[in-house]
Amino acid sequence: MSDATNPSLDPLAAARCIGLQREASPWLNEEIAQRMHSRLRWMTQPPKRWAHWLPRWGGMRSHVALKGLLAEANGRNNVQTYLSGSVEAIQPQASWLQAAWTKLRGSDVQWQATDQPLDMVWANMVLHLQAQPLMLLQQWLGMLRVNGMLMFSALGPDTLRELRHVYAQMGWAQPTHLFTDMHDWGDMLVQCGFAEPVMDMETLTITYTSLDKLVADLRECGRNLSVARTPHCKGRGWNAQLLAALQAHLPRDDQGNFTLSIEIIYGHALRPEPKAKMSPQTHVSLEDMQHMLRKSKV
Repeated sequence: MSDATNPSLDPLAAARCIGLQREASPWLNEEIAQRMHSRLRWMTQPPKRWAHWLPRWGGMRSHVALKGLLAEANGRNNVQTYLSGSVEAIQPQASWLQAAWTKLRGSDVQWQATDQPLDMVWANMVLHLQAQPLMLLQQWLGMLRVNGMLMFSALGPDTLRELRHVYAQMGWAQPTHLFTDMHDWGDMLVQCGFAEPVMDMETLTITYTSLDKLVADLRECGRNLSVARTPHCKGRGWNAQLLAALQAHLPRDDQGNFTLSIEIIYGHALRPEPKAKMSPQTHVSLEDMQHMLRKSKV
């Protein structure tokens, strides 16, 4: 299972994209995180101990909002927050955001200091940037307690279909790597050992009056991480050539605005009750054995 890869994704380019120094998290990721917040109602018990995977990429503003939501649900002094992944400081311009980030990087950051299982792993817009997503899903499963929940979002295969059409019209290499289908994510969750996966998706249509703004948003929210992308630097005339191609081939709405589609996949799944396999010699972790013994006494 650990050998499963996304062959269209350049893992080094993806790591560089996530690790870029930014003044704020990408606006699209912040928007998707806000939409994920509404899915917390599916949890029977609000998580008290949870991990935000790559919060600087997934959304700093949404992290502050999420922490507030969960603190209110549990009682303000009862929530433990863990950050994971790359958490190098960025330099946000807004003073309140700088203060919030400083707080997150202070005594609140305890991920390296605990091995206690979590009630929830929160991973916004991360999985489609993984060359080996099954390995990361397995890692998240191991972090959760029994009945702990994974909540995630990722870009779907219809993302930027209009831009792909423009590139095809021009005979250029694809502008992005290939994104995984919703049903394939569900299959991978089951393959890794998660239970009760629930998947859904929505398509956002973003409109632009300015092509310069459109291109700027593409650069803010991601990069071309395809292994088939042009391997050399573009010449000085590339930007003008790109804008001309978009002007000629990109679809518009009834008001004449340029349009781009973004497919967002949402998923959540549980770590199931442990089941000991019956064989002449069976290995069960101490944590799972303790859980099964407690369950048998109920």
